[in-house]
Amino acid sequence: MGDNQGATATQAAALELANAVLLIPEGTEGPAAKASQVLVEEVEKRTGITLPVVHTWPEGNEPVIVAGTEASLQELLQQTDTAAALQQLAAPGQEGYHLLAQQGTSAAVLIVGADDRGMLYGIGKFLRNARLTRGSIRLDANTAISSTPRQPIRGHQLGYRPKTNAYDAWSPEQFDQYIRELALFGANSIEVMPPRTDDDATGPLMKVDPLEMMIRLSETIHSYGLDTWVWYPNMAENYEDPETVRAEIAEREEIFSKVPHIHAVFIPGSDPGDLNPELLFEWSEQVSQLLQKHHPQARIWLSPQFMGYEQQKWLEGFLTEIAKEPEWLGGVVFGPHVDITLPELRKRVPDRYPIRRYEDITHNFHCQYPVQNWDLAYALTLGRESINPRPVAEKYIHNLLEGYASGNISYSEGINDDVNKFVWSDQDWDSSIPVIETLRDFARLFVGADYAEGVAQGLMALERNWEGPLLANAGVDDTLRQWQRMEQSAPPEVLNSYRFQMGLLRAYYDAYIRRRLIYETELESEAMDVLRSAPSIGALQAIERMESILRKSTSQPVSPHYRTRCWELADELFKNIGEQLSVVKHQAIALGRGAFMDAIDFPLNDALWLTSQCAEIKEMAQESDRLVAIDQLVNRTNPGPGGFYDNLGSYQGWQRVDPGKGWAEDPGYLESPRMAHGIYLLQKDHVRPLDNIPPLASVRHANTLADTPLVLKYDHLDPSSSYCVKVTYVGDTASELNRDYEVTLTAGGMAVHENVAVKQGQCTQIVSKIPREAITDGTLVLKWKRMSGFKRLNVSEVWVIRQDQ
Repeated sequence: MGDNQGATATQAAALELANAVLLIPEGTEGPAAKASQVLVEEVEKRTGITLPVVHTWPEGNEPVIVAGTEASLQELLQQTDTAAALQQLAAPGQEGYHLLAQQGTSAAVLIVGADDRGMLYGIGKFLRNARLTRGSIRLDANTAISSTPRQPIRGHQLGYRPKTNAYDAWSPEQFDQYIRELALFGANSIEVMPPRTDDDATGPLMKVDPLEMMIRLSETIHSYGLDTWVWYPNMAENYEDPETVRAEIAEREEIFSKVPHIHAVFIPGSDPGDLNPELLFEWSEQVSQLLQKHHPQARIWLSPQFMGYEQQKWLEGFLTEIAKEPEWLGGVVFGPHVDITLPELRKRVPDRYPIRRYEDITHNFHCQYPVQNWDLAYALTLGRESINPRPVAEKYIHNLLEGYASGNISYSEGINDDVNKFVWSDQDWDSSIPVIETLRDFARLFVGADYAEGVAQGLMALERNWEGPLLANAGVDDTLRQWQRMEQSAPPEVLNSYRFQMGLLRAYYDAYIRRRLIYETELESEAMDVLRSAPSIGALQAIERMESILRKSTSQPVSPHYRTRCWELADELFKNIGEQLSVVKHQAIALGRGAFMDAIDFPLNDALWLTSQCAEIKEMAQESDRLVAIDQLVNRTNPGPGGFYDNLGSYQGWQRVDPGKGWAEDPGYLESPRMAHGIYLLQKDHVRPLDNIPPLASVRHANTLADTPLVLKYDHLDPSSSYCVKVTYVGDTASELNRDYEVTLTAGGMAVHENVAVKQGQCTQIVSKIPREAITDGTLVLKWKRMSGFKRLNVSEVWVIRQDQ
């Protein structure tokens, strides 16, 4: 498995194939014919050269590109000495290929698939490795590759529904091209959706009826020889009601009968869906019978995803049902909201069932694999679903859990995760491939041969932009300069490439947010200094000056040319690939659905909270009351002499958190706390201030899932003193469903407060005494545990206050 490849191409050791003919066996048809069509078309797009197609060896000395399968080429290869050269390479397995360059009296390139798919993937490797420029096709003369995929399932979900940030705007032709490009990097599966999901039935950007698009996508996928999967959630209210069941069966009868090619149907346990495990399995068996009526080889796959209360009880019920080993079940899917680790799931699922990963590669937070310790400034602006190349992290996550599953069909909500898709496809093919090589192939093929290194390194730099505190990350400005240098020299075809535009937009956006953060952080410091002078200049005068200072962020903005360029690129991306980066301008469905341009100016300091608090202070009748209120405001986080204050979602406060296994062992944070963001306390579907605006310290918090505790440790306390603890809890903000929970806090194993109710979408502050016995040798350990209710526990701020002062 993997590649056995010669040296990197150089000018001195490259075959020039501009005058080559393409030799394919007579009678080539089906996916093999499609693969040869792909080669001709993709070469012509990049070089202007149309490869003549022949079926016999040419008599002259012109270069030859041979493409076919081992079986179809057997006779043709025996007519030359090429068969012996191929035998020197390791034999490829199923879906594998040989790619071999030869330099004799004439140049020859052999692309020999073990089967039809292998032929397509071999052509993909040729296109990725070749240097394709106008009038030239060059390939390293030392190329000698034998490659076979490691994972049998390699694919991505492409959902045609309004909720996505691009797919709903695509034509059938755009889907065809994108599916082709995924196949060139080894994908063998594409997952589509039925017309009815947890979304509107149609949208303003859709060009084709959803069922018609589903049918056409199945045909397109099949034409490349790939597998069509269907993600099919249970959307009805009551699957025990006979009328409901009849309607659901009728809907599936229509879809299964009309969609021509279905390899498998994936039914999620939840998100959406709300069936108890026993009913889920009973219902799925009925669906399986109907599916096999129309697609005899297709199987049902189920996931133990669950978003409700008592998740452990539900999970155990699911595992009890699967232990019965139903014959109709094809496999199990691991994805978001599966509250068990993949290694543990593999132990609990009978060996007869393969596990497929359904990895969320599309979201930045409130997701399966959030960006590690992401800066709040990014969360407030780029949001949950921005352009998010994370090549190093995605490879790490892939490789960490690779041995427990049979591959992945990723969860995607649009074009924003484009780079991540190609990283996962390449890693599912061979996880030893360095991610920079994938990015070079990606850039060489999709942007241009002259930009392979610059774009590849630029994408790596974009990922580094998100590491650590943004204020301290000067590399963000270097990243922009790298992209600007390419922008200044790029020809029109590169500047108009949506993939180049996506990277360039992120470079400008990140730099703009950093400039704003530096500026607005200083403005807040100045504003707080003015408020502290209120006893000498008067409360109302101090508030007026504070407001004037904070308004400078909009009246005297920093780097407006960066902002302008971001909007220009956003509009180009909407035109070129239908990416909807704005609700108003591009008809995105919501701010959190990829419309991060609408948040580009969202305040990065506490201006919203300060102005809302001061508005209440101004209404007070007495100056003495106003001064007391201002003093409380500016000293809000002050724990007093001998006390401690920590904002757990900040980089400083996070140092006190026991990390548990941590990201390196647990990137999904199923058993570890994580730095999280409750930005929906400040933002809803559109950027707008909400009632009861909290400080930013409440928005960034520590989060644990399910039964994972949150632990803080304090040293150097005074054992002879008494202390109390003040805690700010944050209710879940990601949904309008009931997500209340109860939490208990202990200190040194002794109860501090028990079963405190935390309401959804609200900040709850509790003050409790700490038992003196809990502090031993000046050490205090605080431990929070969710006792019941929704599975997310959020703690934003903790004050440990010395009382006997």
